[in-house]
Amino acid sequence: MQAIIMAAGKGSRLGKLTEGKPKSFIKINGKRLIDYNLRLLQKYNINETVIVTGYQCEAFEELAKDMKNIRFAYNPFYEMVNVLGSFYMGMDMLDDDFIYLHADTICEPQIFEKLIEMKSDIVLPVDYKPCDDEAMKIKSKDGKIVQITKQMPAEQADGEFIGMASFKRKVIPALKEKTKQLMKEQQFTAYFESAVQRLIEEENFDIQAVSTNGAFWAEIDFMEDYEKAVKEIPQSLAAVFE
Repeated sequence: MQAIIMAAGKGSRLGKLTEGKPKSFIKINGKRLIDYNLRLLQKYNINETVIVTGYQCEAFEELAKDMKNIRFAYNPFYEMVNVLGSFYMGMDMLDDDFIYLHADTICEPQIFEKLIEMKSDIVLPVDYKPCDDEAMKIKSKDGKIVQITKQMPAEQADGEFIGMASFKRKVIPALKEKTKQLMKEQQFTAYFESAVQRLIEEENFDIQAVSTNGAFWAEIDFMEDYEKAVKEIPQSLAAVFE
């Protein structure tokens, strides 16, 4: 099994917290966000991890210089494209079942376990709760994802996709095709989830939502996200380093 980590962005909305370093290098309890993710991937025996970099790519290369089974894809257009553009840069390195995640998002190990254990073609963990406008919102029916977009009115959403997902190998050709279509259409501000939505609309894959069931997760975009994560991060995440 592989993993692909989106790590190209600057994190400018976090102000001085990220000044001079990549967003995922900010620390919670002495560990960087990227450390939590790499340790979880190691814990669950992910064979190879692709990190898509952009801003301060050298910092990631230095971080991983003594680590095995880590490869890099560089997105030179990271200031001009959104996350889908970064995925486009790294997708040709994928040839096995894989986990997709953002470098600035962390979660409890039990969410990772669900990603690895589920048998569906695509598995998206969802926090079933009221959403704000910033959330990547989903609608589901009988456990299947039927819509995923930030543009959905908040009152119509069933919950928030947390930004981590698992994909079976057989999905990769169609996922690459949808991603290329969006790039050809110059949808440079599109999120990765736009390609997933096209899979929902145009293909016949089993795309399942799995509830986080109250487990901790955090996407660090704003200072209040960071402060909340520092306050709420559980012992189970610290334990992955033991």
